[in-house]
Amino acid sequence: MLFIIILIGVLFVVLGTANLKLHPFLALLMSAFFVGIASGMPLLTVVESINTGFGGLMTSIGLVIIAGTIIGLILEKSGAAYRMAEVVLRIVGPKRPQLAMSLIGYIVSIPVFCDSGFIILSSLQKSLAKRANVTIASMAVALATGLFATHVLVPPTPGPIAAAGNIGAADYLGTVIVIGLLVAIPATFVGYMWSVKVATKIRVPEDDVEALDYEEVIKSFGKMPSTFKAFLPIVLPIVLIGLGSIASLVGDPESTFNTIFKFLGSPTVALFLGVAAAFLLLPEISETTLTGWIGESLKEAAPILLITGAGGSFGNVIKNAGVGEMLQEMDLGMFASGTLFLLVPFLVAAALKTAQGSSTTALVITSTLVAPMLVTLGIEGAVPLALVVMAIGAGAMTVSHVNDSFFWVITQYSGMEVTQAYKAQTVATLLQGIVTIIITMVLWWIFV
Repeated sequence: MLFIIILIGVLFVVLGTANLKLHPFLALLMSAFFVGIASGMPLLTVVESINTGFGGLMTSIGLVIIAGTIIGLILEKSGAAYRMAEVVLRIVGPKRPQLAMSLIGYIVSIPVFCDSGFIILSSLQKSLAKRANVTIASMAVALATGLFATHVLVPPTPGPIAAAGNIGAADYLGTVIVIGLLVAIPATFVGYMWSVKVATKIRVPEDDVEALDYEEVIKSFGKMPSTFKAFLPIVLPIVLIGLGSIASLVGDPESTFNTIFKFLGSPTVALFLGVAAAFLLLPEISETTLTGWIGESLKEAAPILLITGAGGSFGNVIKNAGVGEMLQEMDLGMFASGTLFLLVPFLVAAALKTAQGSSTTALVITSTLVAPMLVTLGIEGAVPLALVVMAIGAGAMTVSHVNDSFFWVITQYSGMEVTQAYKAQTVATLLQGIVTIIITMVLWWIFV
């Protein structure tokens, strides 16, 4: 009966967000109340579970999400994203434009939402398409799949951070980042290959229209920051978190040296130092930048924080309803190896992503559902939990179609029709998800 109650709660979230267009925040909270009350929990315990679940998750990752959003918006507004794109283009060369766009997307989407990343780089990819004499659709798919890979797999993007926090991996963000960067490589490569082999055959009306030359696009943006300043807000937090993770594993944990590095490597401190580095990108110190830009980023972070917190409430209610005891009574022997277990979060996240469209929502809900299973199966530690996040992320990219805002951003800015976008983008994300879960299972088999 408890399983049926939880299933009804999950279905309400899916149908409420997909069909009734209910905001995920309200859908999650309403499901949390339903599951708590229907499972027979004392009414005051239901309220306490919802409050502590929300607050507990905000304690671990709330400030991290805010800092990551601030960094992303400053990179977007200051032109740093264009500078990073320019550097990648110099390295890759003009003869492989799709590969350049895939790599640009891979880098830019680590802190910037994939929707925003595609919009700000749209004119760049169109001018490059003209310059290299390739179709706009192929460049759009290369950029979109590169953005998508790191968007669902690599912190400080809010989705992977929320998933890590929900399953108890908030202290292992360094490991999640490293493994996410590695797993995102084959996912990006698959998207690149699809853009070259399939999307090059798709033509849109804009292929026959003159576009701004690459140099004109860069010039029209104004003076851009240096390469060092452009990359610093991304590289600095990743390096600090990595050093903090190393400090936790080696040497005397009580030494001053280790304490300092663990402090600097804590996700909250590392990301806010990234914010400080992003301030070097501000074109001016004024109310427009210090208040306007930061205020805009906080508005972007608010819905993510609310959805993530509500997901924490939902997960905490499920846990307190006795799902752990229920799972202990179930025969989970076929999942004992862990490798097959990875298919569970993958399939759940894929179903949620396909049904309601948001990768972040799929990451949040799936991680709350599988968290009790991890305890029952004894799955713990940095690498196993990081690979569980990868499995959830693989599902959360399977697939992007008409109920996904990113799908519509791609169609509107590339000029593709819906049927063309299904062939080019939706199938590409399906292949990305399948390849990502296979790579994740192989890594589990090798390292766990």
